[in-house]
Amino acid sequence: MTANLPPQYDPQATEAKWQKYWEDNQTFKADPEAGGEPYCVVIPPPNVTGSLHMGHAFEETLIDVLVRYHRMTGRNTLWLPGTDHASIAVQTILEKQLKAEGKTRHDLGREKFLERAWEWKAESGNTITNQLRSLGVSVDWSRERFTMDEGLSAAVLEAFVRLYDEGLIYRGNYLVNWCPASQSAVSDLEVDQQEVEGHLWHFRYPLTDGSGYLEVATTRPETMLGDTGVAVNPQDDRYKHLIGKTVTLPIVNREIPIIADEFVDPTFGTGCVKVTPAHDPNDFEMGKRHNLPFINIMNKDGTLNENAGEFQGQDRFVARKNVVQRLEIDGVLVKIEDYKHTVPFSERGKVAVEPLISTQWFVKIDPLSQRALEALDQSNSPVFVPDRWTKVYRDWLVKLKDWCISRQLWWGHQIPAWYAVSETQGEITDTTPFVVAKNEAEAREKATAKFGNDVQLARDPDVLDTWFSSGLWPFSTLGWPDETKDLEFYYPTTTLVTGFDIIFFWVARMTMMAGHFTEKMPFDTVYIHGLVLDENGQKMSKSKNNGIDPLLLIGKYGTDALRYTLVKEVVGAGQNIRMEYDRKTDESKSVEASRNFTNKLWNAARFVMMNLEGQTPQQLGIPHPPQPLTKGEREEGLELCDRWILSRYNQVVQQSRNCLETYGLGEAAKGLYEFIWGDFCDWYIELVKSRLQQDAEPNSKKVAQQTFAFVLEGILKLLHPFMPHITEEIWHTLAQTGDDQCLALQAYPEADISLIDAELEQQFELLFGTIRTVRNLRADADIKPSVKVTAILQSESEKERQIISDGGVYIQDLAKVENLTVTASLDADLGQTIAGVVGTVQVLIPLAGVVDLAALRAKLEKKLSKVEAEIKHTAARLTNQKFVDKATPDVVQGARDALAEAEKQAEILRDRLKVF
Repeated sequence: MTANLPPQYDPQATEAKWQKYWEDNQTFKADPEAGGEPYCVVIPPPNVTGSLHMGHAFEETLIDVLVRYHRMTGRNTLWLPGTDHASIAVQTILEKQLKAEGKTRHDLGREKFLERAWEWKAESGNTITNQLRSLGVSVDWSRERFTMDEGLSAAVLEAFVRLYDEGLIYRGNYLVNWCPASQSAVSDLEVDQQEVEGHLWHFRYPLTDGSGYLEVATTRPETMLGDTGVAVNPQDDRYKHLIGKTVTLPIVNREIPIIADEFVDPTFGTGCVKVTPAHDPNDFEMGKRHNLPFINIMNKDGTLNENAGEFQGQDRFVARKNVVQRLEIDGVLVKIEDYKHTVPFSERGKVAVEPLISTQWFVKIDPLSQRALEALDQSNSPVFVPDRWTKVYRDWLVKLKDWCISRQLWWGHQIPAWYAVSETQGEITDTTPFVVAKNEAEAREKATAKFGNDVQLARDPDVLDTWFSSGLWPFSTLGWPDETKDLEFYYPTTTLVTGFDIIFFWVARMTMMAGHFTEKMPFDTVYIHGLVLDENGQKMSKSKNNGIDPLLLIGKYGTDALRYTLVKEVVGAGQNIRMEYDRKTDESKSVEASRNFTNKLWNAARFVMMNLEGQTPQQLGIPHPPQPLTKGEREEGLELCDRWILSRYNQVVQQSRNCLETYGLGEAAKGLYEFIWGDFCDWYIELVKSRLQQDAEPNSKKVAQQTFAFVLEGILKLLHPFMPHITEEIWHTLAQTGDDQCLALQAYPEADISLIDAELEQQFELLFGTIRTVRNLRADADIKPSVKVTAILQSESEKERQIISDGGVYIQDLAKVENLTVTASLDADLGQTIAGVVGTVQVLIPLAGVVDLAALRAKLEKKLSKVEAEIKHTAARLTNQKFVDKATPDVVQGARDALAEAEKQAEILRDRLKVF
C-alpha cells in the first residue's frame, strides 16, 4: 500500500499527538546504566507561579535543539526538568487571597498557611510545566524536581548545616535591601532599578561653633533624621579646615562630626554629603570606617520609628514632605531641583526598597568565590559562550560581598536554627543563643548539652533565599548529598543555557556552591543567550505591557513554526532577537514565514512519497556506495543533478554539525532553510520530475527515487532538533516503521566528504542562473507558459559552454526551451530577439513566430500610459500644500511611496518598449 500524508498539514493535531507519544513512551528517559558519553542539561527552573512567556519559549527551544542534536549523535542524554518554589511570589499570591477574605497569614498561623500554600501548588503550580510540554521539550519528565520536594529539601539542610559548621554561615546585624510591602529582606536580583523623576533637596547644616554652615543635597530628605556625620573629600581645599569640627543636625539638634573620606566626589553637588549609616549602603561602609553611630529611623512596614521624633508613625513618603516643610520653616532649606535618578524597587512588592539595618543570616562569600575564581583562572572552567561573558563573570566573583540568605517569609525552606529562648525571657532577640541542626530532635540534643534539660527552644521563623536552593540545583537534582548513579554518571552537567541577566545571581551561586560541595564546576559550558525584544526592539516587561504571548502564536501558527523562528533569528551566540508582531491582529510575519516553511516541507514530502511507489528509503537503498569514491570516480547511474543534490546535502550536513557543535544555532537553522526550500524543493524536485513519469527510463527513475528518499530522510533528521513534530510525523510515514521507533532516537546524519563537489555546485549555479534568465525574458516578452521557445546561449569560455551543454536538458525542461543552441559567437542576423546576461553568458530568445510584437507593444504602451497618469495625479497631490498640511504623516508617506513605485514601473516599461 502506498503510504502518503494528508493534503494539509495540521500542526495542532500533529504536535499534540507526538508530545503525548514521547511522554507515554518515556522516549527521553535517561539511563545511566547504558553508559556512553553523557550529555546532561538541567533546566533553569521557572518559578512555580509562572506562565510561559517568550523568554521561556526562546530559552527552552535553544536547549531542546542542543539536547535533541546530542541525543541523535549517540550521547547518553538527560535533560532534567523542574520548578523553583518562588518564596516571595507564592507568598504574595496567598496573602492577596487572604486579604480578599479579610484575613492575614497570622490569623491562620504558620501551619495552616503552609497547608494552603501546598494546596495552591497542587492546583496551580503545574501551569508552567504543562505549558512547557506544548513546546515539545525533550525532557525526562520522570525526573522532574521541585526545589521544595523531599530530596531537594534534604540537600538544602545538608548544605546549610555543613556551611554553618565550617564557619561559612553566620548571623549578624547588617544593612540589607528591605521591602516594606512584603516586610522581608530581598536579594539584589529581586530589586528592579527604575529611573524616576524625583527631586534633589539642598539644605544647610550649621557649624556648631556658629562660624557658618555646610550645604548638603539629598534625594531622601527624611533620612536626615538618622544622620550621624557629614563627609567631605580629604583633598578638597574648600573643606580641609573643617575636618574634625561638628555641625548641629537641624530638627534633631544632634551634634555630628565632619569626616574626611575618599569616597566623596568633590565635583558632585557641593562636595559635602550627609552620612546615614543605617539607611544607605555607601554610608554604611563609611560609618564602619569612621566608627559612626548607626541610627535606624524606620520600622519594617516603611513607617518612621521613635528615633524620628515628631515624625514617628508617619509613612516614609508622608514624612518626606513633612520634613522638607519643617526644614523650610526653620530656614535651612536652600533649594529644590528636579532630578532624574535611579531608585531600586522590589520586583514583587512593587515599592521602593529601603536599605535597612536588620539581623539576618549570611554566607561568607570569599572562600566560595575564591574556589570558583581558581577554576576559572587555572582551568577556564566553566567555558562561557560567547567568551565576552567570562570577564563579566570573573569581575562579579571578585566584587561579591557576603550573601544575605534569610527572608522574612513562611513559604520556603525554614532556616534550621533553634533559639534557646529560655535564655532571653521567651523571645528571639538579636542576642538569643541558638543551635543549628537538621531536625528538632538533633537541635534539642545539642541545646540540652549546652543549656541544660530545662531549655526552651523556638525555631527561626525565617526561610532561606530561593537562590540558596537553586544554587544547589545542578547536583541536588541528581541526588546529592547521596552518591546516586545519576550523580556519578551525569555530573558535572555538560551545558547550562541561560540569560546574561542572571550570571551574577544564579550562575555564580551554582559555581560557588558546586565548587565547595563537589569540588567540581557544575557544568562544562555556559551558553549565554540574548533577549527576545518586541517588534520595536524594546525589552519585553510587565510594566511596559509589551509582552508577546507564545501560546497565542503557537495556537495560530504551530509550535514548530514558533520554535524555528526563535532560533533562525539568532545571529551569533548571545545576540538579542526581535520578534515581528502586529498587536492589532496578533499576527507575526516572521512566524508566518516559518509556518509557510512547514507547509513547503509537507508538500514536498507528499510529492516525494507519491513518487516512491510505496517504497521506503531502506527498501530503495542508498543512491551511492557505502565506501567513499576515489577522486574523479562517478557512481554508475547517478545523473548530474543527483550528484549535485548529494553534494549540497553533504555540505549542509557538515555545516549543521559544525554550527551545532559551536553553538551557531541560528546559522544552522538558516542553512537548513536555504537548502530545503531552495536546493531541494525549488530545484531538485523540478529537475527530476520528468524522470518519475510512467514512461521514464527504469534505471534513471530508480536512481531518482533513491536520491529523493535518501535526501528527504536526511533532511528530516537534520531538521528534527529545530522542528521535532512535523519531522517526526513525516518520517513515520516515509519510513513506515510503526510506533516502536521514532525519529527522535535516530542517528544524526554524518557527512560523506567524498560526495562534496564544489566545482559541480558552481556549475549548477551557472545553470540555475541561465534558467532564471530565460524565465525572466519570457515574462518580459509576455510569452505564455505553454509556449516553448528557442534559446541561444553564447559564451567565449569553452568551460562555460561545456557546463551549459552538460546541463542543457535541465535548461530545456525547466525554462520551456524547445531548441537550445550553445555557441561561441553569434550570427549577424537573428531577427527580433530579447536578450539577457548571466555571468559572461549572453542569453537570447528569438521572438519571431512566438510573440505578436505589435500587440505586445500596444499592451506595454497602454500600461505605461496608465502608470504615467497615476504619477501625474500623485505628484499633484504632493505639491498641494493643503494636502501635505492636513493629511496624517502616514498618508503623506504612503503617497510618496506610491509615487516612487509608479516611477520605477514607468522606467521598466520604457526599457521594455525600447526592446520591442
